[in-house]
Amino acid sequence: MNGVLGLLLTVVLLALNALFVGSEFALVSARRARIEPLAERGSRRARSTLKAMEEVSQVMAAAQLGITVCTLALGAVSEPVIAHAIEPLFAAAGVPESFVHPIALVLATALVVWAHVVLGEMVPKNLALVGPERAALVLGPFMRVVVIVVKPVVVALNAVANTAMRLFRVEPKDEVGSTFTQEEVAGMVEESRREGVLDEHEYGLLTGALQFESSTATSVQLDPESLVTVARGVTPAEVEQLSARTGWSRFPVRAEDGELSGYLHLKDVLEVDETARTTPVPEKRIRPLATVPGRASLAEALQIMQRRGAHVARVADVRGEVTGVVMLEDVLERLVGEIRDQAGPATTTA
Repeated sequence: MNGVLGLLLTVVLLALNALFVGSEFALVSARRARIEPLAERGSRRARSTLKAMEEVSQVMAAAQLGITVCTLALGAVSEPVIAHAIEPLFAAAGVPESFVHPIALVLATALVVWAHVVLGEMVPKNLALVGPERAALVLGPFMRVVVIVVKPVVVALNAVANTAMRLFRVEPKDEVGSTFTQEEVAGMVEESRREGVLDEHEYGLLTGALQFESSTATSVQLDPESLVTVARGVTPAEVEQLSARTGWSRFPVRAEDGELSGYLHLKDVLEVDETARTTPVPEKRIRPLATVPGRASLAEALQIMQRRGAHVARVADVRGEVTGVVMLEDVLERLVGEIRDQAGPATTTA
């Protein structure tokens, strides 16, 4: 083969090998969530890339086929061409004629292997991992064309590979998944904070949201004895004065036996007539407390309080005994940060 043509073919084979390797890593590493918005905005390249990600099994088979063909072709074409090109150098150096070809072939093989590993494997792999979505958008359409061209071979290879996997009780997947466990998401959030992508406020919100399901109602409960409460028979005027003094708008109501029997909201007593400001608040205006199991997650506690329309709930243990009180604001703060008008712990009782 002509030396120039052989070297040109070597460059082409290395480039194709790099494309196949880059496609493998890009399509497996890319996140669908970052490509789907582009497809929704009408990007044909993004739609083609998503299609390739949905057919990842066939795409990987086509990429492996391409890599194998390029590797074999490099060995068959490039090594002899390069060996032939450097033989005159050894002959001119006085190397015995019987050793010229073996030495040139060994060096040519080493050079081709180096070029294949570094330029055809490592460089495209690292480029794909640095920017997987960008690489996937470039290489995804290319791999879709390759799959279509070699479809019969790919289907046959894929069928054999899937059969072998099932022998090991492993079910093949045809689509790249983008699901993460809570621990994985927490790790990504922590890494984003370390890299400066998230500020402390954003980090706190995301961390709180991730812990919302795992944290229980007892983690935000308040001691009933430390709350600002009102007694049954309290007047609207007294509630207004207490609200002005504390800055809070919701007050648990204690019965004569000391147990919490409900709660009053400031707006309920503000609606009474002026003549009723000094008379006891009617029983109908006392809102019932929801009851939340202590082992319930914050998400479950929020659902219970939403169903009951309650801003305050008692926390009960497995025996049904009240261990604390949960305020709606305290639950929501785990999601959105500090909320003004929180009925926090205090020691005053009206």
